[in-house]
Amino acid sequence: MPLKLRLKKRLLTRMFLTSLSIIALVGFGLAWMVNILHAQNSYNEETAKLIAEIPQVAAELREHDLIPDTSEWLEENNKQARYIIASCDEKFKQVWTSSLAVDRGLFDTCERFNEIRNESPPYYLTMADDRGYFVYLLAVEIAGEHYNLLVMKDAAKLEQEYSKFSKRTYIRLTMVLALALVLLISAAYWGMRPLVRMQNELQSINQGKTKSLSEGYPVELEGVTQALNQMLQQSSAQQQRYQNAMNDLAHSLKTRLAAVHAITDDSSLNKQASDEKIMEQISQMDQLVKYQLKRAMLGRQGLKHEKTLILPVVEPLAQMLFKIYREKQVQFECKIASELLFPGNKGDLMELCGNLMENAFRLCISRVRITAQHNERGEFELTVEDDGPGVEENLRQKILQRGVRADTQSPGQGIGLAVCDEIVSSYGGTLSIDESPLEGACFRIRLPV
Repeated sequence: MPLKLRLKKRLLTRMFLTSLSIIALVGFGLAWMVNILHAQNSYNEETAKLIAEIPQVAAELREHDLIPDTSEWLEENNKQARYIIASCDEKFKQVWTSSLAVDRGLFDTCERFNEIRNESPPYYLTMADDRGYFVYLLAVEIAGEHYNLLVMKDAAKLEQEYSKFSKRTYIRLTMVLALALVLLISAAYWGMRPLVRMQNELQSINQGKTKSLSEGYPVELEGVTQALNQMLQQSSAQQQRYQNAMNDLAHSLKTRLAAVHAITDDSSLNKQASDEKIMEQISQMDQLVKYQLKRAMLGRQGLKHEKTLILPVVEPLAQMLFKIYREKQVQFECKIASELLFPGNKGDLMELCGNLMENAFRLCISRVRITAQHNERGEFELTVEDDGPGVEENLRQKILQRGVRADTQSPGQGIGLAVCDEIVSSYGGTLSIDESPLEGACFRIRLPV
């Protein structure tokens, strides 16, 4: 089987190739333009020189009787210089050829120039003698006569100079590209440093050393880091929610299992009645499991858009607690109207009443009272009271935290009241702890309707 080598995609490689391509394209384009401008500048300079040499050109024209001999301004230009010249009429037909041009056999200069005269200078022609010439057009008036003169110069020397200039230009361009490459590599690695830092911080988060990305990232990455931090917070919150749900489920099932043990130990019940009571507790356990799993998936905000009758929840809980704490002979008082509704989910109501009533039955001396009503402000109010030792004032806020317990002598994990406080907070309500007229603790829940 042939082994295929597949290169990994690298962001830096893409950046380098794209940036270098752009720099090279722009650089060579500029070099090309510089060379063209240089050639045009050289052509213009040579044209200016020829304009300065017009008297010498005119001297050669006078030598061939093409201009009058009476021009006084020619007297000072006695230097005889031979030029490769062709004189053209208005339609660029060659009407005269200088002796040097005749020697080289250049009799069709005007016609060839007419083919390229609409192009941009410099004008370059390869003539009949197989040599290259730069052609300079001089439209002049001498002694009242109009002349279209084409002055040609051998291109070999000019081409050599142009070649040297182009070589120097491209050498400088190569140096600039090399410097640009160094700066590009530096800029790329400098620009990628925040991503390397992000990678290291994400590894630290994965190893449990930190919980979120730090601040101070460039503006372009702030949106990414904020989104990642939000995702990490949501993941952490979901994980905490699952853990809390499992702890709450274990705490809730503990009371039901205690009730099952109490039912099986109750000799006053026959087998059928005992089985019915046990099945009732198992049914409540099933409801609790479904409720906690749903809460773990959605959070408490997704569970509160319901209304639940209170008495059908409170009465079975009271019967269960009577079985568990039957040796206390608790006097239970319930002041709840049969039609009164709890403004929330049945599972939440079972958690609230189950935890608060279980605490009251466990810590009371002999009396427990539960009251539910709408107070004068229109809020739903649920109160659970007992005649036990109560809660010291400095502990009333602390025991609403997970793992904190007021009574360290009796068994427990300190979860129940924290669960109640979380549920009440999710409804925008308050859970307060006061002293009861029964001389014990009074747990009061107020929820907006």
